Amino acid sequence: MGKFNRKARTKKVLSKYDKLGTKGALAKKRICYLMAVGALIPLGLMSRRVDWLPDQVGDMLWTMMVFCCWRILLVRSRLERVAVATLAFSFLVEFQQLVRWKWLVGLRSTTLGHLVLGQGFLWLDLVAYVLGTLLIYLLAKMAERDGIIR
Repeated sequence: MGKFNRKARTKKVLSKYDKLGTKGALAKKRICYLMAVGALIPLGLMSRRVDWLPDQVGDMLWTMMVFCCWRILLVRSRLERVAVATLAFSFLVEFQQLVRWKWLVGLRSTTLGHLVLGQGFLWLDLVAYVLGTLLIYLLAKMAERDGIIR
């Protein structure tokens, strides 16, 4: 009888770890989101080269990449928290474009600075950030719920 209870307790503990995620499961989830970042960066860069695509498509892809980066860092957090962090960061980056400090303008004039910090403030970009965050949130929710990303 003592062995049976010990097995039951062990099974209960293991199911608790399955819900929280073991180190291996967390690493796999991080790798999945890292691969998504690796796919979204070239897609975002290519979106700027296609004339018939609006610039906001690139902005949506950028914020989707930001979501994946936040998810890598906040792998144990709820997806809603990751979405809020994504929107806060994206809005912060967009509103900082209103600031015209000499060193910040110089940073934005570099290729990396332009890609990360942008160049000029547009209200429409905020809409693109919301839509991109909503889209990636829904995709991530479905992928994690269905076990595609574990």
